[in-house]
Amino acid sequence: MTPVLLGWKLYELTGSTLSVGALGLSEVIPAVLLALPAGVKVDRSNKHRLITICMIFYFFLMAGLLIITSGWFASQLSWLDKRSVKQLMQWLIFGLVFGTGIIRAYSSPAMNAFIAQLVPQDSLVRAISINSMTWLIAAVTGPAVAGLLLGYASITIAFTITCVAIFIAVILFQLIKAKSISWQPGKTNTWDGVKEGLRFVWNQKALLSALSLDMFAVLFGGVIGILPAFAVDILHIGPEKYGWLNAATYLGNFIAIGALIATPLKRKQGLTLLYMVAGFGVCILVFAISKNFWLSLAALFVSGLFDGVSVIIRGTIVQLFVPDEMRGRVSAVNSIFVNSSNELGQAESGLASALMGKVPSVIFGGCMTLFITIFTWIKAPTLRKFEY
Repeated sequence: MTPVLLGWKLYELTGSTLSVGALGLSEVIPAVLLALPAGVKVDRSNKHRLITICMIFYFFLMAGLLIITSGWFASQLSWLDKRSVKQLMQWLIFGLVFGTGIIRAYSSPAMNAFIAQLVPQDSLVRAISINSMTWLIAAVTGPAVAGLLLGYASITIAFTITCVAIFIAVILFQLIKAKSISWQPGKTNTWDGVKEGLRFVWNQKALLSALSLDMFAVLFGGVIGILPAFAVDILHIGPEKYGWLNAATYLGNFIAIGALIATPLKRKQGLTLLYMVAGFGVCILVFAISKNFWLSLAALFVSGLFDGVSVIIRGTIVQLFVPDEMRGRVSAVNSIFVNSSNELGQAESGLASALMGKVPSVIFGGCMTLFITIFTWIKAPTLRKFEY
């Protein structure tokens, strides 16, 4: 729910796609800068305890956003002029989102590494898929519910529900028992641990190619960062339909991953990944030229189908071919690629939209995604031939 709520609020405050794009940048900067040392910390730590701490801090940051975006907070600043109030709210939002990026640097690799400790190796592929499905249930319903709450209730009620959900999650997570620490590094310092993780990813060419392909494709092809502007200025829809527009890609992810749980890919997974990313790029081009809500919704939904398949292939590669004592560090490297593609992609969308215009910037992004796929096809034969 949170990206939808904050994206709408910032566009309401500023009317600027650049401001909405900067929202992702404020989270990705700490997430990327801290990812590698965080990965070492994850491998050295009790992952259950680390995740719990991250969730508690995240709860307090969401409570801060609840207060800042409320009408009560604005009323307490009546001594300031309206422009100053908007600027203050904008920078406070960026500051709290920056804090979520710090937490994300630790929580993301910790979660990925912890999953592998919960199930036996022969059940790991299915566990990865089911875990993605549970996340996607929230990713589909969250934006839709957020849009409805923005339209029919208020952002304060929406953030209250968010805080309650996180509080419940902290309690439920304690039902899982802590697991043993996999890596006993001895005298190995943090920097040496970082280099080991980077060296492992660099030497696994199929893994490196898959991560790079996804990063650059979503970096240029993602449109989430400027969806509020498309919703208001091109499709002329309100927050209710905007929420569904946000949920469409995730709904496609959900259906694709559900299908893969029932019928896993048996061969030519690397080749399939390339086809899926190319299909994603075509969908983005369709979205760019659409002026009809239903066509735009369909384009994002189908792009989610393609993206869902690529998520499972990439996630399986990361989990299957990484030894347990390296999972935190490799997951941290993976999180750099993922965060760069998503949040930097959001910032890139906002900047490109401000420089080129909304529609031309998305057309450019779709074309770049297709170009990157063709380039990877030619330059990364290891990925093209890869199977698991």
